[in-house]
Amino acid sequence: MALRVEEISWSRGESHLAAIRREVFIKEQACPVHEEFDGLDDGSRHLLAWWDSQPVGCARIRGSKIERMAVLMPFRGRGIAGALLEKSMELARESGEGPVHLHAQTHAMGLYARWGFTPVGEGFMEAGIPHFQMILPR
Repeated sequence: MALRVEEISWSRGESHLAAIRREVFIKEQACPVHEEFDGLDDGSRHLLAWWDSQPVGCARIRGSKIERMAVLMPFRGRGIAGALLEKSMELARESGEGPVHLHAQTHAMGLYARWGFTPVGEGFMEAGIPHFQMILPR
């Protein structure tokens, strides 16, 4: 099986990107639709992960912030999240808008910590899910 991560515009990749986010965030995690699709997709950079010819994961990058990283459940544990995160970090650094950061769901903090992110501040709720802000030190 071949894993490939590509940068894709929202206009070109919307059907795949939105389908993955609907499955993971709206169906699986019960995130409200209006919070998931917040109107910021057009002006953002996006990554789409493919497992052979199937779209299986995505991420959104706005400036130096990584957002909306998701991998479909049957494809977890195959290095897809790490590949998305590595490419997301590269794009976020390119922005030059400060340190790379993200809002990590508490269950995913270990993944981000393995890539060098450290939590800052107190935990908070976002879309009804516990999160921590995490920053990648320079």
